[in-house]
Amino acid sequence: MFATAITALSAAYLVASLIALAPRKPGYSHVKHSISEIGEIGAPDQRFAALGLFLPIGLLLLLVAYLVGPASPVAATLALCIAVGYIGAAAFPCDPGSPLFGTARQVLHNLAGAVEYAGGGFTLMTLAESLGQPFKFAGFVVLGTAIGLSVLPANSVRGFIQRFAEACLFGGLALAAWRFSATG
Repeated sequence: MFATAITALSAAYLVASLIALAPRKPGYSHVKHSISEIGEIGAPDQRFAALGLFLPIGLLLLLVAYLVGPASPVAATLALCIAVGYIGAAAFPCDPGSPLFGTARQVLHNLAGAVEYAGGGFTLMTLAESLGQPFKFAGFVVLGTAIGLSVLPANSVRGFIQRFAEACLFGGLALAAWRFSATG
């Protein structure tokens, strides 16, 4: 149950931080812009986003992976995939607009995101084998988001689809942690 609570608190902290930080970044839209753009190079809250938002969430999810690992290595893998995305966002802030191609830092940022979305999507689908079809649907959503973030232009609906995928990732992890702690 502790892993479920940590996951839920991490998600709530993410949502609250995005709501608080978005007005501080001129022109930021939750529909059009990615979460990473809150902490992009040159953003007003770049340092806080990296060290006060992305890094703590990533570290908390590493703890979740450790806590759920004995009961479910697959759920631990999901936590690790999400953690890599957040720690990668902290270590490698995106270029302005978070393009598909850019500096070497942007490439590393995108690789961390690929681990989160591709790894997370496939892991959710694996969890569906024991936890049911909603996890398979969530996995498809997350994999679709990985593709969408790669092909959709800036200022489209990248932010909207990313937030939906994050809900699938965090929600799937919280439910898996709860189910495996209840059975383990």
